[in-house]
Amino acid sequence: MLTIGTRGSQLALWQANHISDLLRNAHPGLEVKLEIIKTSGDRIQDRKLYEVGGKGLFVKEIEEALLDKRIDLAVHSMKDVPGSLPDGLTLAAMTRRASPYDALITTDGARLDALPKGAKVGTGSLRRRFQLLKARPDLEVLPIRGNVDTRLKKLREGVGGLQAIILAVSGLERLGMGDVISERLRAPRFLPAIGQGALGLETRLGDRRVLDYLAPLRHMDTEVSVHAERGVLEQLEGDCHLPIACHSTIESGEVTVHARLGLPDGSRMIEGIITGSSANPAELGRKLGQRLLDQGGKELMVELDEMVAQDDTQPL
Repeated sequence: MLTIGTRGSQLALWQANHISDLLRNAHPGLEVKLEIIKTSGDRIQDRKLYEVGGKGLFVKEIEEALLDKRIDLAVHSMKDVPGSLPDGLTLAAMTRRASPYDALITTDGARLDALPKGAKVGTGSLRRRFQLLKARPDLEVLPIRGNVDTRLKKLREGVGGLQAIILAVSGLERLGMGDVISERLRAPRFLPAIGQGALGLETRLGDRRVLDYLAPLRHMDTEVSVHAERGVLEQLEGDCHLPIACHSTIESGEVTVHARLGLPDGSRMIEGIITGSSANPAELGRKLGQRLLDQGGKELMVELDEMVAQDDTQPL
């Protein structure tokens, strides 16, 4: 028997059930059950995510359940996992990555460049916000919270005057909602979140029984790519509410990582690209993270804190 800890949203349950199916296929006869855990990120919906602790709030209580041995395994969207894990836990496997990109969903099917001047676009992500405003400084970007269905409903109803929202392609496609996508925002114009599209399987360090069960599920190219991206995050102090955009590709045994860091209003952005051996992807990512810091990343993060502190807009 394996017990998987998961959030209770429709997407989180799809992901946990997907991993359950993979485990049962790899190990016929294995019993797998789900334990639904409500996280702080699920409970706090009336404040902007970066104000209350960032995406790590979606994994905190699940990691506590792992450490308490109430569950054997956690399934996470890798974009929600902070740069460092609690002592005693490990990312044991990542399955094959889905699309890492963002999706623009508009009320009339318009693409980004066709949105009218001053159009209102909803996103809870500072990363998406700064790249949007870099591309279209005339847009009005509004903070929005809620799961996939909730955000789509707010768009349909025009809450706050919304004309578009941005969500992850992978989440929409996993839920069979790919037909709502007006445009896929691809690299290099738009870089995704670190780890976006990948599922990470977290368990206790040294739990050989669970590690052996998970071994057949590992997808090595995904692990290399995501660890390279997470190396950037680690070097930038591991804070996953930072507006860091990052995309990695693998070719002929080499990894190329492209990352950018920007202010939420799109007024300032720094970026870099690095290519190196796939043998130590995290170290490659850390080197790129240091380059961003050397190019002004430290000063930009100070500006970011000041800007966020002064932002009193409430999420839709």
